[in-house]
Formats: sequence, C-alpha cells, structure tokens
Amino acid sequence: MGGWRDMSAEALEQQYSPSRWSPRLGSDTIIQAHIAATAAGTQRARAGAETSLHVPYGAGEGERLDIYYPTEPSGTFPALVYIHGGYWQCLSKDESGFAAPPLVSRGVAVVAVGYDTAPRGRLDAMVLQVRRSLVFLAQRYPGIRGIYLCGHSAGAHLAAMALSTDWSEYGAVPDIRGAVLVSGVYDLEPILHTYVNDALNMSREVAQRNSPVLCVAPAPAACEVLVAVAQHDSPEFRRQSREYGQALRAAGWNVSLLDLAGVDHFDIIEKLSEESYVLTQMILNMVSRA
Repeated sequence: MGGWRDMSAEALEQQYSPSRWSPRLGSDTIIQAHIAATAAGTQRARAGAETSLHVPYGAGEGERLDIYYPTEPSGTFPALVYIHGGYWQCLSKDESGFAAPPLVSRGVAVVAVGYDTAPRGRLDAMVLQVRRSLVFLAQRYPGIRGIYLCGHSAGAHLAAMALSTDWSEYGAVPDIRGAVLVSGVYDLEPILHTYVNDALNMSREVAQRNSPVLCVAPAPAACEVLVAVAQHDSPEFRRQSREYGQALRAAGWNVSLLDLAGVDHFDIIEKLSEESYVLTQMILNMVSRA
C-alpha cells in the first residue's frame, strides 16, 4: 500500500515536524520566530482596531475570544474566525489577531478563538469548544453577516471539524459561507505514532472520530472552501491537504486547492498581516463574492 504506514518511526517524526522543513531558519529558531511574529502582529492589530478582548463564550478557562471590529462597521458585517495552530498544545488567541489590520480596514471583523490546549484540553473537547464558539457568535452578535473560518495547522483541523458539524444538536446554525484551511492535518492516525501524541494522548478511536477526511458532511448550499498548503510544508502535510480537498470535492463541496510557492509552514500564515499577500486577497475576494 505504501504511504505513511511504511515509514520508519524516525521518518514519520520528520514528516510531522514542520519546523524541520523550512529553508529560512533552523528548526530550533523558526518556532520562536513564528511566536514572535504573530505576537507582534497581534499587538499592532489591538493598537489599531476597536476590540472586545477575552469575551467568554463558555465557562471553561480557555473559552474566550477576541473580536476586532471593522474600521467603519455598517449595520452588518462579515467575520473571519481565526483558529490558531500549535499542534493542539501551544499558542493561544493572544497571538492570533495578526491578520486583522488588512481585513478590518475592508469592513471584515476578525474573531480569534481560544480553546483549551493539551495536556489540559482533550481533542474531543477542543472540537466541541470551536463549534460552541461559532454558535455563540451566531446567537450573540446578530450584526455578523456570514462567518468565514480560517485555521492554520492544528487550527485548520479544528476548522475542518467545524465544517463536519451536525448543527441540529447546537440550538443555532452559524452562517458559515467560507473556510480557508492552511497547512492543516486532516487524518490524525499518523499523529498517533509521533511525539505530537505525547501531550494529546489520543486513542485510535479518538483519532478516527476527529479526522475530517473521515467525516466529510454533505455539501451545503453555499460554502466555499480553500485548502492551502506551502511549498515548504513536508510531503505528508502536502499529501494530507490534497487528499482532504479531494474528499470534499467528491462529496460535492465547492473547493479549491492552493499550493503556495516560496513559503513554509509558518510564513504561509504570518503573511496574512499584509494586504498585498495572495492569501489575504483570496479571503477578501471570497467575502466579496458572498
């Protein structure tokens, strides 16, 4: 059969260590550089926008979100909901507002979602938290006209799980009109065999239940999905993006695949702070089409 099942443990660890694949920086420095870049970008965004910070969407410690309002909000406005990465065990909403400046200046609110990361948080709970944050937005902020999900890495996984939701169980249906999934993981089974699972402590059952590629929902009437991957993502990350995009397409979803040249697992998302960046422009175009 080939594929990841035939890899040695060492090869699998390499494939699922994004920091080892960047040509820009060494694996020991690139993660610190990423945290610094996103934190600084978030500070700039908070200084330059009207915000509601640390808004509780539930009772849990991590169940908070930050809202960056459009510079000139009309009565209603679209919202980009950003779900951070960090392999489900690091980062937070406090480094997740860096994409706001070019979007709020064009009338789009940005919402950075917090969730309980591992080891305190468990994967089932994180998926539920993200879903509940979207229901909260739909119920509490009637001014939001259309939700656009954007997730990076583990956050792309959580956003993809939100796309698989049966909302009939939640009391409200978020108006999700688009999703931008960036350098994500959509099949969690390989993760079971890597260091990443040390903190997550997933069983095979949990991994399968929370693998977006295994639980693709029927295609909604109007939701556009962009699955983006970096040239300098690992072959496994690139395979996962391709196969998840194919699974969505097979189920009738409106999906595009974007293979971005010249970027790695980290700057593919960091550059969302720039209005001229291709992914920023694609988000703005997606919002304008709805």
